[in-house]
Amino acid sequence: MDQVLGQVLRNAVWERLDMLTDLANRADAQSLVSVARSELPRLTEAWRAMLKMHEPDERGDCPTCSTRWHRCKAPCSVWQVAHEHLVAGGLAPQQQASTSRLSGRRKSPVPTQDRGVPAPSAAETTGRHALVNPRRAVTA
Repeated sequence: MDQVLGQVLRNAVWERLDMLTDLANRADAQSLVSVARSELPRLTEAWRAMLKMHEPDERGDCPTCSTRWHRCKAPCSVWQVAHEHLVAGGLAPQQQASTSRLSGRRKSPVPTQDRGVPAPSAAETTGRHALVNPRRAVTA
């Protein structure tokens, strides 16, 4: 039952993001202003809530990403993605690649919104925050 509920929640979030992307790409200026006024505060609060859960503890570890057996030093991947999209996102691609802390690492693929496939099992995912089956992901 938890997998079904999890899939329903993920689908709802993906659909909301799809709708906002469509609005950003197709809406007229007046509609965009209206959407921005209502959605930007919600999105910034969502980012703040998520980042607060990933604030480093007194040892410099992310309490959310860390496990009993493996400590995850800050900044964790959530903070790295936040910085990449919220701060460095305005940089030109060649500048972003050279200044990114992750430039030497392989970046994770962008998930698709394939909602017809059942939720992945625990064995198909990696990490505590893996919500997308990597076999369904699109590679760049």
